Amino acid sequence: MRSTPRPGAVGSTVRRGLVAAAVLALGATAAVATATSASAAVACKVNYTASEWQGGMSANLTIQNLGDALNNWTLTFTFPNSGQKVSQGWSGNWSQSGSNVTVTAMDWNKSLASGASTSIGFNGTWSGSNPAPTSFKINGVTCNGTQQSPSASPSAPVSPTPPVSPSPQVSPSPQVSPSPQVSPSASPSTSPPPPGTHVDNPYVGATGYVNPDWSASAASEPGGSRVANISTAVWLDRIAAITSGSAGNNSKGLRDHLDEAVKQDAANGSTPLTIQVVIYDLPNRDCSALASNGELKIAQNGLARYKTEYIDVIAGIMADSKYSNLRIVTIIEPDSLPNLITNVSAFQACQEAESSGAYVQGVQYALNKLHAMKNVYTYVDAAHHAWLGWDNNFQPMVNLFHQVATGTTDGVKSIDGFIVNTANFGATVEPYFTINTSVNGQSVRQSKWVDWNWYVDEQSFAVGLRNALVAKGFPNTLGMLIDTSRNGWGGSARPTGPSTSTSVDTFVNQSRVDRRIHAGNWCNQSGAGMGERPKANPAAGLDAYVWIKPPGESDGSSSQIPNDEGKGFDRMCDPTYTGNSLNGNNMSGALGGAPVSGHWFSAQFQQLMQNAYPPLS
Repeated sequence: MRSTPRPGAVGSTVRRGLVAAAVLALGATAAVATATSASAAVACKVNYTASEWQGGMSANLTIQNLGDALNNWTLTFTFPNSGQKVSQGWSGNWSQSGSNVTVTAMDWNKSLASGASTSIGFNGTWSGSNPAPTSFKINGVTCNGTQQSPSASPSAPVSPTPPVSPSPQVSPSPQVSPSPQVSPSASPSTSPPPPGTHVDNPYVGATGYVNPDWSASAASEPGGSRVANISTAVWLDRIAAITSGSAGNNSKGLRDHLDEAVKQDAANGSTPLTIQVVIYDLPNRDCSALASNGELKIAQNGLARYKTEYIDVIAGIMADSKYSNLRIVTIIEPDSLPNLITNVSAFQACQEAESSGAYVQGVQYALNKLHAMKNVYTYVDAAHHAWLGWDNNFQPMVNLFHQVATGTTDGVKSIDGFIVNTANFGATVEPYFTINTSVNGQSVRQSKWVDWNWYVDEQSFAVGLRNALVAKGFPNTLGMLIDTSRNGWGGSARPTGPSTSTSVDTFVNQSRVDRRIHAGNWCNQSGAGMGERPKANPAAGLDAYVWIKPPGESDGSSSQIPNDEGKGFDRMCDPTYTGNSLNGNNMSGALGGAPVSGHWFSAQFQQLMQNAYPPLS
């Protein structure tokens, strides 16, 4: 099985002297209805929305072609204020002269059929005021008035939904409430639905599938029988895993697991069974790390292979009628879309994932295929609080999730929910301080550990993200999952109460239950423990705590180990590594002696049991 690397707090440096500002929603819409020329004519609509903070902004523009097919497009508009500047744009070639902005299409989004749309965006700065532009032109034609015949010739449409760029180099300020309140959700049904019905929360009233491969590994360890019957996810980390298992001790393919799930379901009587399957084989997978690089490459026809040899095969197996009573939860592509927010500028493989549209198109294809089956549930990976918790990452991520969803057949309904902390170590809840805590007049946000983030734990991040997604247009039935498999942080090092120090850094370091050296450390963390056991509806807005990363399966090898699984060596898994900019140049905190990712790591499993919180009985 595979682990999921974490780039950590990208864009989180230089966060001092910040003046917080309220978030303003800016909107402008310009459109024409029909063409007046007998020849092919431009008719267009441009929606402009922006999130604003003191001196900075992040804007999203949706271009809709209401006229004849376009073979190419150029968007122009003028900022009302000369102090408004584009600092970084995505999904187009951006330039600015004075107050005039020009965006030309990229190869993958230049063709727009009649009725098709594409989304672009930018991060920028402003001084004085920040009014929204009021007029937009496509190929020189004003979208809110005059229609003219263009020179472009019709062509077939391409996928319109793009990825976004790395985070802006601007000072962050709050985009969300630091103490989020949960948006209202639909009331659950009081009577059990018929088997195979698509329910709001697939974990409610259900038992979890116990993976026999993982269970056998756990039971073989001293004391492992205490957890061997806990439900963990099945990882499909390469094409071969569909038929023969992912890695290490995992020998069962997808159909083997589903057949076993049917047997476990029958043994449960009328109680439904939920089985969790991780979809994890995008081309250029984990583009910012090495320990879990994948087999498919964009430059080697990887997206086509992903669709036909991976997703189509998985969907074909899941569609077998004998599995129709199972609740199949799919975890969609850990680390993929978040990498497009933070790591494009630093990693060539991420640049390729963005410019080709492969990540976005691959996720959309998976959603279209999987969500079409009523007993299959889709939860998209949303990284963790120490990756996306800063506002200059948070809102662009919300925008990208919405763009991806609206580009699918069922739109926002194609996603049942999102999952945070997949295979990571962030505490579910920090019990002894919140983001609102102050120490001697200083906010905990000013501490080196929190580093101006707006969240201190995964549960507040999950709720805040859910609220923002619902506000963006997702349904209020949207559910959130938290992977709690390795975030317990118990044992003798766990604090028993808040610090009494008047130094904000000392207070946070002595009070936090997350005992990592740095929140950007992600590989086989020494001192970690198993967290909350899986359960449904653990808190408002959350569908479940789940164990997606099977405890005891390595995140990556501590040293270079040749293998035929396409897995490289990442120094963040080396306990002697002194770090990089992604973890503040701190030690990696990794446990030594680790095998290749997905293979059984006995020493880690023993430590996870020893430091479990709540403690194992």
